Amino acid sequence: MGLAKTEIFTESQNEIALFAKAFGHPARVAILQHLFKVNGCVCGDIVDEIGLAQPTISQHLKELKHLGLIKGNVEGTRVCYCIDTDNWSKMKEIMTQFLNQDISETACC
Repeated sequence: MGLAKTEIFTESQNEIALFAKAFGHPARVAILQHLFKVNGCVCGDIVDEIGLAQPTISQHLKELKHLGLIKGNVEGTRVCYCIDTDNWSKMKEIMTQFLNQDISETACC
């Protein structure tokens, strides 16, 4: 497998790509939507809500946590997940700037 060569891109480009990865799978989108509704819950509750296997949900939670969009607080033997509001706001600002770029008025073709 080839290298991603992320080092040849700017920090901003890498950041946008990482944040976009969060929306690259519908399960992660569903998890984020659920966490916004309930403000925090454990993996088992998310499994019940989404309907995927616990290991699958755990992998998506791990990815969302790695991306910094959620955080987990240990409560006894369980982890309660919630949206990381600071990183969510940062992501929204970065993605809004990217998506709000104006298209050039000159024809490309």
